[in-house]
Amino acid sequence: MRKLFSACSTSLAILLAACHSRQARVVEEGVPYAEERQRMVEEQLAARGIANRQVLEAMGRVPRHEFVPAPHRVEAYGDYPLPIGYDQTISQPYIVAFMTEILAPKREDKVLEIGTGSGYQAAVLAELVREVYSIEIVEPLAERAAADLKRLNYTNVFVRAGDGYQGWPEAAPFDAIIVTCAPDHVPQPLVDQLKDGGRMIIPVGPAWGAQSLHLLEKRDGQVHRRDVLPVRFVPMTRER
Repeated sequence: MRKLFSACSTSLAILLAACHSRQARVVEEGVPYAEERQRMVEEQLAARGIANRQVLEAMGRVPRHEFVPAPHRVEAYGDYPLPIGYDQTISQPYIVAFMTEILAPKREDKVLEIGTGSGYQAAVLAELVREVYSIEIVEPLAERAAADLKRLNYTNVFVRAGDGYQGWPEAAPFDAIIVTCAPDHVPQPLVDQLKDGGRMIIPVGPAWGAQSLHLLEKRDGQVHRRDVLPVRFVPMTRER
């Protein structure tokens, strides 16, 4: 059974204001975190080929440490993934930036994310697009991510606990889809929910084996796919 955790206000006026003015967000943080985040952007992202200015700026704004469990918070801006509980991880910053850049999000887009995890990727996308719909199969993670996103005033993100393989059909179609867990094949429901002209970035491969990040583009009802990067993601799990 799916549960919806709203990371947004029910007020349409507030939602519209948030979509047009990210300046309303106020995040309290210490200077060391701000300095570490800037170093992350310069040394881990820009220096390694991330060139999209909007993506770099979003990565520079989102407080990654707020999405990392307290025992690992001092490592939040390290160049590696970190555990977030329930055998899940928050992805390496470079991978988050790379997947976001290759998705080429636009301000007016509605994006579906499969695998909310900590909520960090959703927050980065929320800086760049109109709405983010995010699904997490581990209910406690969905609850925690929704609470963190709400606390940080990401009012254009909607989080739901459920089976990501099935997507979010009642909110479809989506301009873009990003999958942050690895199925062994591309789920057909996600292809069906992608708009014509839309893009999907998804890791595909066996659990804990050789996986490849695929970029899918839907044109005239046909899906065109190319491999872009070897990766290692946690496997996609399904409701039983």
